[in-house]
Amino acid sequence: MRLPVELRHVAPRLATGAFILNSGLAKRGADEQTAAMMHGMAKNTYPFLGKVEPGKFVRLLSAGEIALGAALLLPVVPTALAGAGLTAFSAGLLGLYLRTPGMREEGGLRPTQEGTALAKDTWMLGIGIGFVVDGIQRRRR
Repeated sequence: MRLPVELRHVAPRLATGAFILNSGLAKRGADEQTAAMMHGMAKNTYPFLGKVEPGKFVRLLSAGEIALGAALLLPVVPTALAGAGLTAFSAGLLGLYLRTPGMREEGGLRPTQEGTALAKDTWMLGIGIGFVVDGIQRRRR
């Protein structure tokens, strides 16, 4: 049986999977103040999240990150599928970066000191898109 993972995908899957899994695990025990802060930033960018209670939001975010991190780390999950999840997740994070005041230098895309933590998520978007494109090309062959 052949696994749905190419050798060239192993390093980026391990790096992003471990990073996201760790982030999700760290959020599991978030206190009320941390949950309120994270929820506040998210609902300012995505107003529909205002309907979700902060504690529940962080629990769902944590579960999503754990699931995505595990999907990237487990070689039985096809790379294109894991890449689609990574692309969606990182696009949401980049939305925070682009829409939150003070994250970018005025008139451009360059991050401020505060924005660097979100701007670095562009690498995850690039990896996710690469995985999806590679999966599409693989099917065509």
